[in-house]
Amino acid sequence: MKKIVLTAFVSGTALALAACGDSSDASNDAEAVTVEEPAAAALEDVTEEPVEDVEVAQEAVAPPVSRSVEVEAETATEEAEATVADIEALLNEAENNSEVSQDTSDSM
Repeated sequence: MKKIVLTAFVSGTALALAACGDSSDASNDAEAVTVEEPAAAALEDVTEEPVEDVEVAQEAVAPPVSRSVEVEAETATEEAEATVADIEALLNEAENNSEVSQDTSDSM
């Protein structure tokens, strides 16, 4: 019963939304000419060429990194790699222990 009521409600809602829609052809609104004409008209009075913003260009360049920061980053990388190796070793050991325990339980 609930499915019938839900289906009727959804159908009625779909019909109501379809009835509220505009029947004009949407393809006329999406033509490139209608968008380009106002843009071209807005730029007709512009005669100057674009100029590079020096402040923005300077901000885009990364500042030089000091040697102490490089050493610190390398040390942190090495420590992270060592930690990953330790975790992988622990996982392998745990897997081996679980396989051994399964083998002994299977043989019982």
